[in-house]
Amino acid sequence: MKALRIVGYALGGIAALALVGIITVYILSERMLDAHPTPQMSKLAKPTGAQLANGARQLSVLGCRGCHGDTLQGEIFLDEPGVATLYAPNLTLVAAKASDAQLDQAIRQGISHDGRPLLIMPSEGYQFLTDSEVAALIAAIRATPKGGTAQPAPSVGPKGRLGLVLGRFSTAPELVAKFRASPLADFGPQFARGRHIVQVNCTECHGPQLQGQQVGDSVSVDLSIAGAYDLDQFRTMLRAGVAPGGRKLGLMGAVARRDFAHLTDQEIADIHDYLVERARRAP
Repeated sequence: MKALRIVGYALGGIAALALVGIITVYILSERMLDAHPTPQMSKLAKPTGAQLANGARQLSVLGCRGCHGDTLQGEIFLDEPGVATLYAPNLTLVAAKASDAQLDQAIRQGISHDGRPLLIMPSEGYQFLTDSEVAALIAAIRATPKGGTAQPAPSVGPKGRLGLVLGRFSTAPELVAKFRASPLADFGPQFARGRHIVQVNCTECHGPQLQGQQVGDSVSVDLSIAGAYDLDQFRTMLRAGVAPGGRKLGLMGAVARRDFAHLTDQEIADIHDYLVERARRAP
């Protein structure tokens, strides 16, 4: 009987420790999810006429429509049991109550108009948009007809909360700081436009140095591989999601057909020039 009591006490102690751990993870993760990071001062510049005319296309190139829907009224984009259920907000309703500065903070800093950190918002790349590019993007959002209903608030499960506490998942402001500290190599003015487009559009999946990283259930490639593509092959890959030899790409294929198909020939050439130069200079 004494041995059984000892086993019972031990099991009870383990259960108590587990309960304390669960409560601790919940409290710490809730603190992270409800944090109110101090935003940097928003700086917007008057966009050019060309940038304003280009705003609607950029909503597609940048993937805004891919996550928030063609009408920007929001939709579910992550539903993984135990991890999280996340809905892209209805931007037409958000824009109706948020200032330009608040929209800028959401886009480039990953901070919601209510002051909390956003989740799975690619601000790590968007932070490199220029002041006028963001102003044109905001104008395109505001020009989209208001409609639909508000999407549900994010719901983060126990696995997701543990991942946040352990640093396996990061909020958008955390990723912004990480990527800002590791800018892409600058190869001079000849490659500046390509570098800018790559930094804004490609780092989200391929990492701050384009070295590849974990993306969901897959791992993205180091973009040095682009050095082996000629321009025609690269254009086909970016627009159709098909690699040389007819190999269809998974996540990249979906992003290519949905978002990058809207890139112009000149933009694709600029991206290719930068990535080829990066591959050429690789040690």
